[in-house]
Amino acid sequence: MTVWDGLTGQARAIAIFRAAAERPSGGDAEARAGSAMTHAWLITGPPGSGRSNLAFAFATALLSPGTEAGDESARRLVDARTHPDLTVLSTEGVIIKMDSVKEAVKRSQYSPSVGRYRVVVVEDADRMVERTSNVLLKALEEPPERTVWILCAPSEADLLPTIRSRVRSVRLRVPSIDDVAELLVARDGVDRATAERAAREAQSHIGMARRLATNPEARARREETLRAALGIRGVSAAVNAAARLLAIAGDDAKAITLERDAAEREGVLRSLGVEPGQSVPPGLRSQIKALEDDQKRRATRSLRDGIDRILVDLTSLYRDVIMVQLGRETSVINRELLTEVRAAGAVCAPAATLFTLDAIAQARQRIESNVAPALALEAMLVSAIRR
Repeated sequence: MTVWDGLTGQARAIAIFRAAAERPSGGDAEARAGSAMTHAWLITGPPGSGRSNLAFAFATALLSPGTEAGDESARRLVDARTHPDLTVLSTEGVIIKMDSVKEAVKRSQYSPSVGRYRVVVVEDADRMVERTSNVLLKALEEPPERTVWILCAPSEADLLPTIRSRVRSVRLRVPSIDDVAELLVARDGVDRATAERAAREAQSHIGMARRLATNPEARARREETLRAALGIRGVSAAVNAAARLLAIAGDDAKAITLERDAAEREGVLRSLGVEPGQSVPPGLRSQIKALEDDQKRRATRSLRDGIDRILVDLTSLYRDVIMVQLGRETSVINRELLTEVRAAGAVCAPAATLFTLDAIAQARQRIESNVAPALALEAMLVSAIRR
């Protein structure tokens, strides 16, 4: 088993990274010049295409002692994010903080301790504001010989042109529904029917497909979201539906973060020597407060992501409505709601459905611009009224 076996639908990208990982770390200048390896990479692709998975698979191959397949020890350390030569800039907050980037740049200057390289992975590099990106730019302009940067972003346009000029870009495609379903069956032991439905409803988003396939509550919340939108018959119903969608997004966010937050707090208390049930000594409360602040920022990000997932699901719903209106039922995503979708399509013209799709896109832009989510959802759902 190699580090690439858990990836799907990206054969071309995997071939590029495999060739780079096979390059020996030493060699003369002429060998390095002709190598497929470079000091900075940018992996771009739509959400759910597997950018982070590919980045960490490449990191594992680079950190493994002399083999691109990756030994089991390196694989476990990278999976746990505890490898001494690996630095990860995650995006648990709304943005990547400048202090985090400065710390990563500082660590990038160290020589590898056990591996061939020191690897820095930046997830969702598009979440850096311009002044933070400039800090990263300086590190890319003068890279240490054995440090490799791996950036992930939805598209090249999300980064500064000066950064794009200093990285090798690899674009990922949207994996097919069959590819995602096969991955769920092989990796998670999901039955074929559930895997196919999850992959289809997630629109080939690998992470969301896995969640829908393995979490019945997530599937139930998604179905409730779509039925709530289909049931809107007036302005008051739209306002009530917006409140309910916001509550569903909150429940979804809590389901993702609650268990992790408790485990993190327990681990920090244990490392500080505080017994379960014992009050935290005053001298240690600042560390617990810092942890709680990080968790609050992560909860805010998780809530925004939950709202965005709802809007993506609604986009798929009204896409289905217009497909039915145009006589293209074979391409419907939400097949389990086909009867309701037909009813929604029968009471309005395709132009009205397009207007609703535009309103959903506008709601996503408004929320990204810090408009109150409740107001953005209410304005969007008013356009979805079906009489």
